[in-house]
Amino acid sequence: MGFDNLNTDAGIATLNTFVADKSYIEGFTASQADVAVFEAISTAPAAGKYPHAARWLPGTKKAASEYGPSGAPTAAADEDDIDLFGSEDEDPELEKAKAERLAAYQAKKAAKGPGPAAKSSILLDVKPWDDETDMAAMEQAVRAIYMDGLLWGASKLVPIGYGIKKLQISCVVEDDKVGTDMLNDAICEHDVLVQSVDIASFNKI
Repeated sequence: MGFDNLNTDAGIATLNTFVADKSYIEGFTASQADVAVFEAISTAPAAGKYPHAARWLPGTKKAASEYGPSGAPTAAADEDDIDLFGSEDEDPELEKAKAERLAAYQAKKAAKGPGPAAKSSILLDVKPWDDETDMAAMEQAVRAIYMDGLLWGASKLVPIGYGIKKLQISCVVEDDKVGTDMLNDAICEHDVLVQSVDIASFNKI
């Protein structure tokens, strides 16, 4: 399409209508056709009056310094640098509004403070060596284990056969402070009473 009198309102209006649904004059990247039209314009289109032409202009202006007479990029040109949406000329008011919204979000997030610590509920099976193990002493030894972020809960003795019972005890832990390996190692240190420890259940809270 030809464009005449691009230094008049009528000419710019024609260009504005043409690029209303297009990125560039030909295709989706700036070409020599865009450069030719750009060089025929002496005054930049007003964004308020000709928004589509104003949006088209920045990428074409950049291409004008990169495209040679043949219509191909010059050796120094980098096609990836061409801004298809004219972001070089961001509206200062829009940028200010974005910055204000971001600042408000950060302030709101900071006011809330850190979120609650992630916790898990764990049910442990603590098994003795035999039926002669003092289960009360075993439970007392387990409950005596102290760790920051560990809270012991309910317990019971569960028969497992041949007169032997296991200690089933629950606890709540803060995930960042107490791991299952830490619990296992601490309980198994009481090796006179404890044969092994198994995790019966593990649930995030």
